[in-house]
Amino acid sequence: MTSPPVAEETRHSADRLGRHAVARRTAAVLLAALAALVVVCFASIMFGSKTLPLSQVWDAVSGHGDAYTITVVESRYPRTALGIVVGLGLAVAGVLMQAVTRNPLAEPGLMGVNTGAAASVVAATAFAGVSGQTQTLLWALPGALLAGLFVHVIGTVGSGMSPVRLVLGGAVLTAVLSAFIQAVTLSRPQVFDSYRYWVVGALGGHGWEAVRTVLPLAVAGFAVALLLGRGLNAVALGEDSATALGARPERVKALALLTATVLSAAATAAAGPIAFVGLAVPHLARTLLGADLRRQIALSALLGPTLLLAADVIGRLLVRPQELMVGVVTAFVGAPALLIAVRRMRATS
Repeated sequence: MTSPPVAEETRHSADRLGRHAVARRTAAVLLAALAALVVVCFASIMFGSKTLPLSQVWDAVSGHGDAYTITVVESRYPRTALGIVVGLGLAVAGVLMQAVTRNPLAEPGLMGVNTGAAASVVAATAFAGVSGQTQTLLWALPGALLAGLFVHVIGTVGSGMSPVRLVLGGAVLTAVLSAFIQAVTLSRPQVFDSYRYWVVGALGGHGWEAVRTVLPLAVAGFAVALLLGRGLNAVALGEDSATALGARPERVKALALLTATVLSAAATAAAGPIAFVGLAVPHLARTLLGADLRRQIALSALLGPTLLLAADVIGRLLVRPQELMVGVVTAFVGAPALLIAVRRMRATS
């Protein structure tokens, strides 16, 4: 019969082996995701609606091509960088939303961010004569932030944060702002012509200024999300257990919602409302690395840009020489992901 000290030592050894196995799997998955992101970034630079031989593209990347090819290829750099920032923002915001609301079908649009940005763009175009993608970005960002903060206040006022109040607040705000958008765009055709391009969701047409505008928000939001990972893991065990572990559930959830709002607002303002990235990526990260939210956040920060850039490249290649907006491609990719998520929910219920 094994003596108690030996049994205890055996248990600790097994725990260490289990942690090492998890760490090795996490590292392998993160490295694979990073490699996939690098490959997709190269594809985003190599391929476009303009057909160019790969040898010429490579010469342009290395700085030895002709002036025309270099100009075409360099125009893809900010588009690729913006895809990384937007994909990261949407994916990490989706992880935070699903963790806080405990709803596997939650995504950044739940906070009314998309509609808030759209309403701000429509109002600026109709009443301030705003035009151009840079000005649209600068107007969409505060509209998205204000909408998210409004829903956040509704969901947290009173006796703590309530997922039900969040959903209802987002639904009410979306309905009101959607009615405003329809009223303005139907009465002003020129506003609709400008709005319809932005509302589909696209990465093209932006320069480095758009990347510089949203990058600080994305980096800060990602850093805060990583810091909140441990607290969110505790909250996932239940509020009583989280309090016993030293966490402050209401504070953690409020900060997570605020971070999700900032991330999704920056992404939506830059590229327009892009659906399903914030829904599909967290499910994939959870499937690959389990329930630990720190690992989910880190992996989603790689998978989100990979999915978005891959969809953007597909949109450029499918209908050459035209382009298919990335928001359309992600909708086709995300719809099956939504169905799979619903089936998994039924299977576990």
